[in-house]
Amino acid sequence: MTHRLFEEKHHASLYQRYRFIPPDAVKELVLQYLDKKKGQPHMLAVDLGCGTGQNTRLLAPHFQQVVGIDISECQLEEARAVPGLPNITYRVGAAEELPFADGSVDLLTAASAAHWFHPERFLKEAGRILRPRGCMALLGYTDNLGIHYGSCGDRLSRIYTEMREFLSPYTSSQVAVANSRLQELFDSIPFPDKERVEGIEVKNQMSVRNLMGFIESFSYYQAYLRAQPEAARAFLQKTQARFLEEMGASSPDTVMEVQLKYFCVLACKPH
Repeated sequence: MTHRLFEEKHHASLYQRYRFIPPDAVKELVLQYLDKKKGQPHMLAVDLGCGTGQNTRLLAPHFQQVVGIDISECQLEEARAVPGLPNITYRVGAAEELPFADGSVDLLTAASAAHWFHPERFLKEAGRILRPRGCMALLGYTDNLGIHYGSCGDRLSRIYTEMREFLSPYTSSQVAVANSRLQELFDSIPFPDKERVEGIEVKNQMSVRNLMGFIESFSYYQAYLRAQPEAARAFLQKTQARFLEEMGASSPDTVMEVQLKYFCVLACKPH
């Protein structure tokens, strides 16, 4: 079953504005893996669960054609609004039923999305559409951030942890899959040639306001918002106020450092 939790237009705009773009280190890891396993030419890349296209756009300079697939038309509207990339096409679709011929895809990616797929059906489709020696790269990060500002980083990280704990009743089992770094999905990949790279550390400068936008984009915050709209908005405002008070800052545009760790599951289809 494909999960349909990100289709509402406001949620799509949150993704475009606040979600992290995969770092160059991860992009280079994926491209080097593809070069090593398959080699040139790189004809077609498919980005599954592409959302608003952050990862899809990173692939565009390295392939003749890139196709972004997402279940949400609202997410794709945000992606299509970004100009200047004529070799990208966006299509509505599911990771478990893909509109590509057998053996036609060089690289199949999913950025912070594979935990929403039905593992068995997705892996069957991946095996069908990848070329011999074609590669799969499933990347993401856990929602356990480190936050730094002056000498109060530990206390800020604790506020963030308490926020996650408060929202835990609204957390789906799929988020737990992401936080396991896709361990079960990795174990289920039928290709013998596979590996998992962890601990790719990334540091971003982010305002308190934008951190709140990032939290607002979480599926479990959105579940809370649907269940208790007024309480959810008040909770977000209170969380922002707690951050600012701890930092000794008055403006939500005050910038902090946010640290996260990416992982990447890599696999190569046999000849």
